[in-house]
Amino acid sequence: MRCVVAIAEAGSLTRAAETMGLAQPALTQTLNRLEQELGVKLFERTRRGALLTEAGLAIVDDLRASLAHGDTAAERARAMGAGRAGRLTVGFVTHAVYEVLPRALRRVRAEHPQLDVLLREMSNAEQVDALEGGRIDIALLHPPVAVQARVHERRLGEESMVVALPVAHALAADGCVSMAEIAAHGLVWFPVQQMAGLRTQMLGAFRSAGHEARVVQDANRTLTVLACVAAGLGWSLLPSSVQALRHEGVRYAQVRDGAALPSFELSAMWLMRSRPTFADTFAAML
Repeated sequence: MRCVVAIAEAGSLTRAAETMGLAQPALTQTLNRLEQELGVKLFERTRRGALLTEAGLAIVDDLRASLAHGDTAAERARAMGAGRAGRLTVGFVTHAVYEVLPRALRRVRAEHPQLDVLLREMSNAEQVDALEGGRIDIALLHPPVAVQARVHERRLGEESMVVALPVAHALAADGCVSMAEIAAHGLVWFPVQQMAGLRTQMLGAFRSAGHEARVVQDANRTLTVLACVAAGLGWSLLPSSVQALRHEGVRYAQVRDGAALPSFELSAMWLMRSRPTFADTFAAML
C-alpha cells in the first residue's frame, strides 16, 4: 500500500524509490506482484513516469485511509509501551470552544494528566472526513451530518440564532432586527457542503415567513464570516454564544420574529470500537 501511494504522489517509480529508500528494481517487483494479485494494472508506465489507471484512481484514497488507520494504531501501541496514557485527537467547530470544550479539557487534565490531547479546529465536513479516515478520534460538530462509518452520537446542547451585522447599522428601539431586514441584506454563511442540513432549514424558515433570503457570500470559518460582515458583504446568523467573540465593525442583535429559525445544535460523534477508548471517556466528560 505504501508503494502504491508513494508512486502515485511521486509520479514515477524512480522518484518513489528514492523517497522510500528502496532500489527501483525492488519497488518495481513489489508493484508487479501486487498488480498480478489484483489482476489489474494500477499504473501506466511511460518514459515520463507512472500515471494511475482508472483502477488505481479507484483505490488510492482507500489506501491512504487504511495507512492512516495503521499509523494511528501503531502510535497508540508505542504510546502505551512507553508508559504514556495515550493520545486523543479532538476535532471541533469554533462554537465548541466557548463553553463545552474548555470544561471537558479541565476534567481530562485533572483525571488523566498523562493523556496527550491534540486539538484540531475543523469545519463540519472536514471533521466527518477525518473521523471516517481515522485522523481524529472524536468530532464536536453541528448536526445533521451524513456519516458512513458506525458512530456513537451524543447531543451536547443547542443555541438559538443571533444576527451579526455591521456596527454602523442603527437598530430599532427594541434592539432587534426582523427577518425581512436580514433577507434584504443577504446572508454571509457557511458553504452548502459544510452544513447542508442546517442551511436548508434556515433558508426554509425565511421562505415560510414570506421572505426569500439568499446566501451572498460563503465563508468556511466563523472569524471569516465576521470579517465579511464587518466589510459590509451581508449579515449572518450564528449561535448565540458567538456574542462572546468581539470583532471590530460587528454588532449582534436578536431576531424579533425568528421563532421559526432552527437552532444550532452541538453533538459529539466518535467511532464505535470493540473495546472502550479514550474517546468514550472524553465523550462522557462532555
